[in-house]
Amino acid sequence: MPIDPEVAIGATVAAQDVEWSSSDVLLYQLALGAGNPPTDPGELRYAYEQDLQVLPSFAVVAPNLRQFEPPTLSFPGVEVDLAKVLHGGQEITVHRPFPAAGGARATTRIVDVQDKGKAAVIVQETTMTDEDGPLCAARSTIFARGEGGFGGHRGSSQRAEPPQREPDLVTDFPTSPQQALLYRLCGDRNPLHADPAFAEAAGFPAPILHGLCTYGVACKAIADTALGGEVHRMSSYAARFTGVVFPGETIRTRIWEEGGGRLVATSSVLERDEAPVLGDIVVTTTT
Repeated sequence: MPIDPEVAIGATVAAQDVEWSSSDVLLYQLALGAGNPPTDPGELRYAYEQDLQVLPSFAVVAPNLRQFEPPTLSFPGVEVDLAKVLHGGQEITVHRPFPAAGGARATTRIVDVQDKGKAAVIVQETTMTDEDGPLCAARSTIFARGEGGFGGHRGSSQRAEPPQREPDLVTDFPTSPQQALLYRLCGDRNPLHADPAFAEAAGFPAPILHGLCTYGVACKAIADTALGGEVHRMSSYAARFTGVVFPGETIRTRIWEEGGGRLVATSSVLERDEAPVLGDIVVTTTT
């Protein structure tokens, strides 16, 4: 049986000490497309070590920076073919600004396994703690096609629909054709993002951009457009993956300001009639 929720839920997937440097942060943010144009002071705060600002989405990749092999989905109670796996959603809560260099203890556990009938949803949570206490918590939702029907609970669906009005802010970001190849160096070597034959076997006409790259692009877009680049004001950021981006396409992010430090947003691809790629985006901010 590939999924056994009684074994999986509560199991520790990984517990490790992780370290990162400003070079890791720079690589990550360059892989998102930061630094264009290279003389823009607003871009240099992400792409130059002087006064370097760290996007909160970096906390999601920090535990995997030294991952040089393709990932697996082989955990206690979970054994799933990687070709069947898609990232369903991602959430990050930062308790304080993420440092440009440092170290922490990262612990990942499976907190839920849901049976959607034709698919399974595996929810993992990674907490990071450094010498000053809790640093952040990241929750990821993994969608495994064809792995449902094991008798587990279906789980709930939380939606964050945008207001029925025009967005307050709109920003476009053109990805580069080689962006997935660069983003792989941040720790996700899944061949789905590089190997055309593997992508075709998984049902895609070409390699796709990492979902977490799209997630990071939207994070930067919201920080720059709605917060004036003050990334330290973002205390949480959640999104649901609703479609794929092919490297070279343009991501449009629409942002609504709801008041009380809450923003909601959506992201779509311009070249395919604004096909949705991120939904239920919610950002909470501080003043």
